[in-house]
Amino acid sequence: MKGFFSNLKGDAFGGITAGVVALPLALAFGVSSGLGPAAGLYGAIFISFFAALFGGTNTQISGPTAPMTAVSMVVIAGIVAANDGSVEKALPAILTVFLLAGLMQIGLGLMGLGKYIRYIPYPVVSGFMTAIGLIILLTQILPSVGYYPKEDVEYVARFKAQAEEVILENILKEEAGEGILVLEDFKETIARANNISQDDILRESETLAANEASGTIGALKVLPGALKNINWLELFLALGTIIIIYGFKRITKAVPSTLVALIVMSGISVGFGLDYRPIEEIPDGIPIPKLEIITGFNFSNIAPYIFTALALSLLGAIDSLLTSVVADNMTKTKHKPNKELLGQGIGNSIAAIFGGIPGAGATIRTVVNINAGGKTKLSGMIAGILLLIVMLALGPVASKIPAAVLAGILITVGIGVMDYKGLKAIPSLPKDIKLGPLKLSSEVLIMLVVLVLSTFWDLIYAVGIGLVIASLMFMKKIGDLTAERSDVKPLKEKAWTDEKDFPSKLQEKVFIKHLKGPLFFGSTSDFQQLASQIPETASLVIMRLGRMQYMDQTGLYAMEEMLLDLKKKNISVLFVGLLKQPRYMMERIDIIPDFIPESSIFKDFASCLAYVKKNGKKEFLDS
Repeated sequence: MKGFFSNLKGDAFGGITAGVVALPLALAFGVSSGLGPAAGLYGAIFISFFAALFGGTNTQISGPTAPMTAVSMVVIAGIVAANDGSVEKALPAILTVFLLAGLMQIGLGLMGLGKYIRYIPYPVVSGFMTAIGLIILLTQILPSVGYYPKEDVEYVARFKAQAEEVILENILKEEAGEGILVLEDFKETIARANNISQDDILRESETLAANEASGTIGALKVLPGALKNINWLELFLALGTIIIIYGFKRITKAVPSTLVALIVMSGISVGFGLDYRPIEEIPDGIPIPKLEIITGFNFSNIAPYIFTALALSLLGAIDSLLTSVVADNMTKTKHKPNKELLGQGIGNSIAAIFGGIPGAGATIRTVVNINAGGKTKLSGMIAGILLLIVMLALGPVASKIPAAVLAGILITVGIGVMDYKGLKAIPSLPKDIKLGPLKLSSEVLIMLVVLVLSTFWDLIYAVGIGLVIASLMFMKKIGDLTAERSDVKPLKEKAWTDEKDFPSKLQEKVFIKHLKGPLFFGSTSDFQQLASQIPETASLVIMRLGRMQYMDQTGLYAMEEMLLDLKKKNISVLFVGLLKQPRYMMERIDIIPDFIPESSIFKDFASCLAYVKKNGKKEFLDS
């Protein structure tokens, strides 16, 4: 406990400063997610406190982030659409998915998988981050011009016929479930259909309209209509927010410009009595657990989202551990990745139980905390406590914040989250692949594939496809490189230093193969050609394996096939410098000792050469 409070003043100042920075972002991310500002605040409060308490990075400030919110937005929209557009009905399933993601993060930490996160290729991360920026920008255009598809009478009217079909389909499903749907008698169906009011049709039409306009493609579809119906007051509030955020940074960075923009533009809106659209009301009182997660649990409701929950947990892990690396570089410390995942998982799980959106380690807030003097876990916990105090004391005041102001804040977040470093590098990266007549950089191709698929299709599948492409390209390059360095050549063409004194009378009969890298499924095709490339004069092959550190199952069977071919040709084989892992693999399927007895395995080339000189004429060279 002494160490915990060893930097009380610095941690207090760091935590308060980070909490102040987090406040407008928490509100904005909550609104953007579709669950409202309170969900963003709850997420910020609980994740910040518990991720700091149980995490493995002392200075990390956690809470809702742009990537986590973008994925959460997709989850929320999908489950709400499946529940007739009712957020209230969908909430238990939504929070259950978020809880599941948090529990999965705890599992990742307990299994010790934190250290593997660093193997995510940079082009995948770059394309994903830029896509997040574009998604936020495109989805915030509509609220920044004051356009809400559900409230556009002309747009909603287009969905009237479809709404009637959906309602009738639901009636038929209900009757089928109750066992009263029969072809001979549709009286019950007609009776229920007669009870449908115009309000029911309107509500369903609004739900369909909102679903059609959701996401980036939906936003682009309705953009022409939005630009024809601009609410100039809302646009003024959004633009004013953006100008203050960028302009105030030029004056000073001591005070967070997002908070200044939030206070100034909200003050103008309230002070001048403007007819603006406020955010949803923030509830009074201490947050209470949403017990309907347990009481209303239905596995079929969340089954389609289990993979998404896993992706959400992995994204949170990547987001958090990247921030941990930034914190390490600034503080010259070393974080504990598995403990950090444990803390993030606990924070996200508790946030979900209280109705908060998921989050991760936030880079900007962490940097602010460190610069303000934060050094221990106490700083992150103080940031969470500050947000709770603000919510309890200023909830009714915060409920008067204009929605357009939060849209403006999110637009600056979208612009800031893009990976400009990766985009700037596009022209200079080597063009190492050919697609027809086009020469492209494999790194750029991966980044663009992830960027386009994430923005216009699905964030989760895009990252998965990006990882697969990156892995395949990596294996192709390693395979090519291994094959290039492991060329099959006669001894006299290119000998290693310790081979130069090899007796010239043996050089026509002895063939030396140098393996200079792993023998795995990406490099076996060239290796398999060995038997056909051995000169007809050779009767002995010496395989130098001291630089073959690794062999997978594909490489193992390629080796077995090659040895079988050589045996059929009555060519003997000696191994030199065989390492532990490849030897273990070959012993598993009895290559050793069936094909290669212990007497044919040598620790170094000198002992192998001595053996060949002593026994060669008798065993190999007269055959």
